[in-house]
Amino acid sequence: TLGQASPTLSGGEAQRIKLVQELAKVRLEPVNVKPSQAKKVARSTPPTSLTHTLYVLDEPSVGLHMADVEKLIHVLHRLVDGGNSVLLIEHNLDLIAEADYLIDIGPEGGGRGGELVVAGTPKQVMKEKKSHTGAALKRFLTRK
Repeated sequence: TLGQASPTLSGGEAQRIKLVQELAKVRLEPVNVKPSQAKKVARSTPPTSLTHTLYVLDEPSVGLHMADVEKLIHVLHRLVDGGNSVLLIEHNLDLIAEADYLIDIGPEGGGRGGELVVAGTPKQVMKEKKSHTGAALKRFLTRK
């Protein structure tokens, strides 16, 4: 609810508030660029800021509606386009499919996990037969 004390927020809610605060700091449009050209220039030009941040997010999509996951993806792209790095611990296939690079740890959970299964682009991970993530991502993208 509005006015809720921050210590009473869930971890995901608090993480999203911090993400919004950080996003407000990101400057994407270089100086003297027409608004119609800003998106194209932002992707092709180095950021104007000298400050770069590594964002480490643990399951930021938990509890989000599918429409809000799309908004989160947009926010994460803006952070990267602003010259920052984003590291996600995530199981949501929409977010995994957007990654530049994946590190799949497993092959299972608990005592049967903790080993590097595969690392690479989503296409490379989908080719690895031992990767549960790759298999799920392949099915997901085939349906999409």
